[in-house]
Amino acid sequence: MATDNQTWVREFILLGLSSNQNTQISLFVLFFIMYLVTVLGNFLIVLLIRLDSRLHTPMYFFLTNLSLVDVSYATTIVPQMLVHFLAAHKAIPFVSCAAQLFFSLSLGGIEFLLLTVMAYDRYVAVCNPLRYSVIMHEGLCTRLAIISWVSGSANSLMHTAITFQLPMCTNKFIDHISCETLAVVRLACVDTSSNEIAIMVSSIILLMTPFCLVILSYIKIISAILKIRSTEGRKKAFQTCASHLTVVVLCYGMAILTYIQPRSNPSVLQEKLISLFYAILTPMLNPMIYSLRNKEVKGAWQKLSAQLSGLNSKLATG
Repeated sequence: MATDNQTWVREFILLGLSSNQNTQISLFVLFFIMYLVTVLGNFLIVLLIRLDSRLHTPMYFFLTNLSLVDVSYATTIVPQMLVHFLAAHKAIPFVSCAAQLFFSLSLGGIEFLLLTVMAYDRYVAVCNPLRYSVIMHEGLCTRLAIISWVSGSANSLMHTAITFQLPMCTNKFIDHISCETLAVVRLACVDTSSNEIAIMVSSIILLMTPFCLVILSYIKIISAILKIRSTEGRKKAFQTCASHLTVVVLCYGMAILTYIQPRSNPSVLQEKLISLFYAILTPMLNPMIYSLRNKEVKGAWQKLSAQLSGLNSKLATG
């Protein structure tokens, strides 16, 4: 019986960002608006890509996957956080906590792998443009997307299993906004060195390896761009990569800071802010980055707006 009492916790209490009621209401309004912008922005990107045949290319196929991942990641964390802002009892059941950890880790891993695949796509587009359509054919794009989704999910399943098999004793207060890996591991009443090593090894494999591939791709891309003689040609080549490079810097920078050295983590407040960055800010910014800096996406939006305006005019006159 003692073992059961030490091992099983029926629910966890998420301490969140603040215990002040007024602050929580303000945060609820702010994050609710940001979540709506995230969902609408990413679904708009997906809709534009689906409706405009000019965007039926490998780059936008991967961008569709990235948008779906962003919406899913935000939905894994934000709705539960919004509920807790208004709830007196900020509990999350054991199974729900495990599911949240699995999906957030899985989707985070998938995003990093997709960014690596997109870097390879940009490498082929800039360094081997004449064979781009031959190399980046539909079959390869589909396989790369599937590998990203399966690899991220498998890694997450492993981490979720080894995290929730730890005995939690009577510890149930998670000082975080969600069931994040490091925050849950801290609740264990046993030595967690093996878990921290597993987190670091997994981070090296799933984070640093893709990151090195991205860096290698951009070294070759920049080298190829510098060999272009015309200023206009260099500018055009760089513009094809600027949006992706911006997202890469944002995503990989924070992840490396958080997970590569679990024993040297930033403060709990910093961890919460980093989680908010991935749950709300990055998914909200990604569609803005890709649309504001991308002529094709802006063109697709103008085309859709013109079609909607024409439809409204017909309905008004009819």
